[in-house]
Amino acid sequence: MPKKRKSRGRHKGDKGKEPTVHCDNCGKITPRSKAVRVTVPYSPVPPDLSKELERQGAIIPRYYVTKTYCINCAIFFGIIKVRPEEERKKPARLRMGAVS
Repeated sequence: MPKKRKSRGRHKGDKGKEPTVHCDNCGKITPRSKAVRVTVPYSPVPPDLSKELERQGAIIPRYYVTKTYCINCAIFFGIIKVRPEEERKKPARLRMGAVS
């Protein structure tokens, strides 16, 4: 059976088995190197209220939350895009346009 990607969609290289993580959306167990991690700022105060409080001189804390998604959820939320088949198999240095 042909391989779709040279790395089989992972970053681990030749390291053997690695720990797994749960998707924060659907709960699927995914290898750590295959999971998509996204760090987003989160504020416990609603935006309209925080603007008013900042005008009055209050300091509103922002927390950074790291979420881990499986590939299916990351594609569904638009975090990563599906590339055409010809572009999938190209090495990263050729995809970026640095052809030497």
